[in-house]
Amino acid sequence: MCCVGLVSEYVMQVEWEKSSIQELDITATDLSTECLIDMLTRIPSLKFLSAGQINGFNDSVLKAFVEMGNPRSLIALDLDSSDNLTDEALHKFLSRYGQQLLGLSLSGMPHITDQLWQSVLPILNNVKIIIMGTQERLGVNIHVDQLMDGIANSCPNLERIELRWDPENLRFSDKSQKAIDVLRVKCLKLHCLILSDGRYYEIVKANFERADRLTVVRTTTCCRCSNYYLLSNYRDLIFN
Repeated sequence: MCCVGLVSEYVMQVEWEKSSIQELDITATDLSTECLIDMLTRIPSLKFLSAGQINGFNDSVLKAFVEMGNPRSLIALDLDSSDNLTDEALHKFLSRYGQQLLGLSLSGMPHITDQLWQSVLPILNNVKIIIMGTQERLGVNIHVDQLMDGIANSCPNLERIELRWDPENLRFSDKSQKAIDVLRVKCLKLHCLILSDGRYYEIVKANFERADRLTVVRTTTCCRCSNYYLLSNYRDLIFN
């Protein structure tokens, strides 16, 4: 139901508790906080949730989902551009359920920086897809060397990752090559690494190409990553 003109009043009339829904995409809908709480606490077993770009999705929704809903079966979560969520609420949620997640997108939020990611990466040891960062120019720097090192040492099953931060906000050093080497060697299943076009992208791309992994590193100009790869019927969505 991505970008569909849903009416909160009607959505709340659905008998969600009797449904067998496991995958839900309500991205960019105009649902209220009350409606989101009502829906997420009544769906019995949700595996895939994409609920980005919704002003009503705030800390109280996440708290209610934990306390009255059933997030124990959740494997994919996309909260892109959910500016009304605080990093404290996200950290609390991920500390409890991060280990079961295979896909996580916290992109498009300027207040979610490498500090939050560094604190939750050790919990995300089963994750296959990570999407982080925003293309907005930030007032702080992202220390990408430490971030890459943390990803390499915490996420051995990683297959796809996208860093959307503006190149001007990425800070790296002479030790960048070492951090990239560790990522390339430890994340052997990685076949898609997307970065904003810039100096750091060129460094990473050259590193992977020297190891004959020519198609891994790509730019946000041409590619985008999502949790859709984790949908149970994803292969049926692919068409020429």
